[in-house]
Amino acid sequence: MFPKVQSPESRRMITLEVRRTARTSPGFTTVTLGGPELAHLLPTGRDQAVRLFFPRAGQDGLTMPTLSSEAWMAQILLLPKSRRPWVRNYTVRRVRPELDELDIEFALHGGDTPACAWALGARPGDPAGIFDMGLTYLPPAGAGEQLLVADESAVPAALAILEHAPASLVAQVFLEVPGTADIRTDLAAPEGVRVHWLARDGSAGIPGRLALDELRAATLPQGLSYTWAAGESGLVTGVRRHLVRDRGVPKSDIAFHGYWRHGRSSPG
Repeated sequence: MFPKVQSPESRRMITLEVRRTARTSPGFTTVTLGGPELAHLLPTGRDQAVRLFFPRAGQDGLTMPTLSSEAWMAQILLLPKSRRPWVRNYTVRRVRPELDELDIEFALHGGDTPACAWALGARPGDPAGIFDMGLTYLPPAGAGEQLLVADESAVPAALAILEHAPASLVAQVFLEVPGTADIRTDLAAPEGVRVHWLARDGSAGIPGRLALDELRAATLPQGLSYTWAAGESGLVTGVRRHLVRDRGVPKSDIAFHGYWRHGRSSPG
């Protein structure tokens, strides 16, 4: 799923600890991780994804894999649940190498998932770990106007993409969030980027459906050169289907990434 930005030999398991947390908005919280091992992470900007390792409730510490190849997954599954950490995919929101710190922003989803519960309860000194997974936002060189679509689970990735974008970027961006209070008024984006913030504000609809409806009704330029869509499975498959069937966009110009599926929890 994640094209690699480093050779497998240069990636490694990185053990860190919580330095602080901050409530970004009612629907999001940010956890800052830090430690000297962060020097082994090569920051790439954009939507740099990592596997995030964190303890289960009741565990005394964090058991990290000792393997840095994909064989670590089998190693994790062989552990009893009393020692097995939770593992989830997240995007690096910001990195401050000079401080050995990085931020990961969590969409809270009501706080009813293991990752949300951990983020809300994290305290300075709590252990965590990461493993670099690379990028999914990979527009071709010289790409023209782009389209970015995300629900709240992918908003941190979209914001990181925009903050690292070249000044020449021209794009339409649809970002769905739980409420108006989650809209970021301080977003730094290139002048040619138009951001459409879409707040559900109490609507019981499935996350991502509002963004998909708005996209279907939107006036888009002819000849989109690249689309990146991420979030709930129905959103990203709906974006791809609409662009291909209704707007004649080539499938090869669309990158779509299902982060989660409504009504289905991730395995433990």
